[in-house]
Amino acid sequence: MELIYNVIDESQLNDIAIELLNKFDSKLYLFYGEMGVGKTSFIKKFCDNLGVKDVVSSPTFSIINQYKSNSEIDVFHFDFYRTSSKDEIFDIGYEEYIYSPSYCFIEWSERLVDLLPSNYIKIEMFLIEDRRTIKVKKVIQ
Repeated sequence: MELIYNVIDESQLNDIAIELLNKFDSKLYLFYGEMGVGKTSFIKKFCDNLGVKDVVSSPTFSIINQYKSNSEIDVFHFDFYRTSSKDEIFDIGYEEYIYSPSYCFIEWSERLVDLLPSNYIKIEMFLIEDRRTIKVKKVIQ
């Protein structure tokens, strides 16, 4: 099953994030899309709804940001854009994060080819003129 959302206004992202958090039991969300399509903005909405009070920003240079939620659940936000090898991804200990009970939101998931677990939520984002299209699918391999 694939869900498709046509987003005209950024305020719609909050409702979509709520729906997805309630719909899926997976805590691993992989985001795909060109730079500037709004991946970080969408992840901010997920974090807002998980009760994160920290400032949510793209971890482009740090690769990973950790946030605390109201329920003390850790939320991890990855950006693998600047990684150049699988060894670099292994070095940050990515397995400890994605196999934990914490929420993980990963930008530039393309860098994780062959390193993905068997169960995750795939979110593809496209910008066409002034409208975003978001395709969501639960992946079980």
